Amino acid sequence: MYLRYILLIIIYFLPSFSLFGEIWKEPLKDYQLVCGKKGGYLTLATTSDPKSFNPIVAKETSTTQITSFIFEGLLRVDPKTLDMIPNLAKSWQTHNGKEWIFYLRDDVYWNDGKKFTADDVIFTFDKLIYNPNIPTGSRDIFTIEGKRIILEKIDDYTIKFILPCTFAPFLRALSQDILPKHKYLRLVEEDKFTFAMGLDSSLKDIVGTGPYRLKKYLPGESVVLERNPYYWKKDSCGNRLPYLDEIIFVILSNPDTILLKFLEGELDYCSLRPNDLAILSPRQKRDGFTIYNAGTSFGSNFIVLNQNPQYNPHIHKPYVKPYKLKWFRNKQFRKAIAFAINRDKIVEVVLNGLGVPQFSPESPANVIFYNDNVIKYPYHPQRAKELLNDIGFKDRDGDGILEDEDGFKLEITFFTNADNSERVTIATLIKKDLESIGMKIHLLPLDFNNLVTKLTATFDWEMILIGLTGGIEPYFGKNVWSYKGDLHPWNPTKTALDDYEIEIEDIFNLAGRTLDEEERKRLFARWQYIVSDNLPFIYTVLGYSLYAVRDKFGNLYPTVYGGAFSEIEHIYIK
Repeated sequence: MYLRYILLIIIYFLPSFSLFGEIWKEPLKDYQLVCGKKGGYLTLATTSDPKSFNPIVAKETSTTQITSFIFEGLLRVDPKTLDMIPNLAKSWQTHNGKEWIFYLRDDVYWNDGKKFTADDVIFTFDKLIYNPNIPTGSRDIFTIEGKRIILEKIDDYTIKFILPCTFAPFLRALSQDILPKHKYLRLVEEDKFTFAMGLDSSLKDIVGTGPYRLKKYLPGESVVLERNPYYWKKDSCGNRLPYLDEIIFVILSNPDTILLKFLEGELDYCSLRPNDLAILSPRQKRDGFTIYNAGTSFGSNFIVLNQNPQYNPHIHKPYVKPYKLKWFRNKQFRKAIAFAINRDKIVEVVLNGLGVPQFSPESPANVIFYNDNVIKYPYHPQRAKELLNDIGFKDRDGDGILEDEDGFKLEITFFTNADNSERVTIATLIKKDLESIGMKIHLLPLDFNNLVTKLTATFDWEMILIGLTGGIEPYFGKNVWSYKGDLHPWNPTKTALDDYEIEIEDIFNLAGRTLDEEERKRLFARWQYIVSDNLPFIYTVLGYSLYAVRDKFGNLYPTVYGGAFSEIEHIYIK
């Protein structure tokens, strides 16, 4: 065992992975599905246990990466064109953009054998998404200028959606997971749904229409999904999907362990860090796997400062000490941090040159809405010091740590998720950058679920380095960007603290009802500029989406949007 780790360390420090010939392949351009065969399994790694199996209240990828195989929406994204295509709904029509009629499939069953109907769709929206007692980010997406969508049942397989106004991203929003009325209505009526579908649930309590269903969960070890025998999709040869018998998620918190398990053949897929290429590139042909580079990642990595002015009702103290709240609420303070971060160094050291500095809330991968014309913060520690000096920070006692005007030392507790070694390294470099301009940073990595709990529930934090997954439609981040949103981390008060939060709210509302695509691009460009100026999130760097996948799988189509397994039901063992 120790020998393997020593070998891993030696390979890590080889001078250049470019010596090994072809490093990766680009995703296929002529991807076409073929008929496969049933049997076999896919083994993946996940860095932490899910928090639950409830997709409605989930706020973390540790949950949604599991539930995405169990639940489905009315529509789905075509991985080739990125257009919305039929799923549980087979077709739809509208005459004015406000009233939409959807025709549902009549051959869909829940994974407990019950029939899927229009009642399930209406239940999901009326009793779950629009239920004020259930904390869900979906409510922010489907609340249009403060008003909800009305659903009317025409018959068991036809539904009318009546929107309060035109809503440009409506079809994209309908990838929303649908849940069964017969299974969860009682829990809603008893006000128990928020805590339903927990990790202690029985298998029969997790009911979806997706290609897989929960078979087994062993805390700290694995989540096993099995083929849904009632799944409705068939391939072009008339065979019922999915092909694979099982999908196994092995819980491995350490990325180095994940890499070793992949090298030893115990995993079929590995999301790569740039330095991993030196180890894996020369072994592709011999060990029967291929590395894919899908391009710049979606999503973001950023620092957020806690600007919550509220008091903790349990201990009758503020969530953030008043003098620190004063720092964090000061835009110049946040700009000083932005200038102090050496992003180029992070790209070089952590990403091995395979990444870009980030200054916008959108990734360059979003070719539709990305705006490069934002305020950028090149590494400039002297400028950072000047900004701090301008707002009263000085080293008054000569110990190398700045104090504010009231004599409080500039000390900050800094959290990030311990199960992401790349992010911990980034946080360590940022700590060094900030301490070089006179701050004292206490870096405390936590496991991911505890970090999310601090961010969204207990609010007992000062500064966090974390990331968000991204997508094509910016509006679907409204739960983050609306000050009324369910995941507005720097200010969870549901009240705007600054004028720019009101402007962002107005932009998202207007972009939601604007059908002209160019005007929507202009609006979201303005949003990106506002964020870069006010820095509620201080962005760091983005890497490339790199995947290593065993060559034994057919119908593989790695993309930056859907990962290595864009259409999991069609994946088969060759």
